[in-house]
Amino acid sequence: MIARLLVPAMLIALIHSGCAHVVTGTATWPGARLEAVLLTSADFAPGVRYDRIVERPGEPDGTGGPPAMLSTPQGCSDGFTRVIAATAERGPGSAAKYTVSYDGVRMLVTVLSRPLDLDAIAATAQRCAHYETFFDRSSPGIPMTTTGLTTERPGALVFEQTMQLSGERTSVYSSFENVDGMAVFAVGFPTPDPAITAKGTLPQTFLHVTGKQAARIGQR
Repeated sequence: MIARLLVPAMLIALIHSGCAHVVTGTATWPGARLEAVLLTSADFAPGVRYDRIVERPGEPDGTGGPPAMLSTPQGCSDGFTRVIAATAERGPGSAAKYTVSYDGVRMLVTVLSRPLDLDAIAATAQRCAHYETFFDRSSPGIPMTTTGLTTERPGALVFEQTMQLSGERTSVYSSFENVDGMAVFAVGFPTPDPAITAKGTLPQTFLHVTGKQAARIGQR
């Protein structure tokens, strides 16, 4: 359910030698907590376009979409997706996602019921600090860079991935953060849309929204 990803976790009660440990209290289904911490349209200023995305339970992100582009080093064009998918669960209550759009910025935000492997994310960013991606091996490579950004949230990993094509530079932003046993993953794109009255800029608007979502998790 995220970057080709995700799902919830269930614990099975352990019964050993005919004895079981009983835990008192009220169980909380991961999906219920996801709904409680998710930002909604009411959390954004008038004019911001908010859309909740509902997917088939357990279906990986990108299903039915184009495959990842080729790259050198191998696996850099979808490196973050690979890390997330390697440890992600799938199923109801595993993740919830929405898009937030401004004139100038469109972002996809995913909240996960489990933490991300931030060490692996950081290692991927370092390995793919400079790489080339290809439409096919017969076409010239497109130079790409992955640069870490400093944010006000010390536990967050934020990266700017920049493509240089036909003399023009275009950047996409990714953010990863673990909060209180959950995680926030987001991608922000430069997307002008004069039909949207609220204006946004990168990376400022992207960092504001992802920080707000992470803070909401920490408050619940």
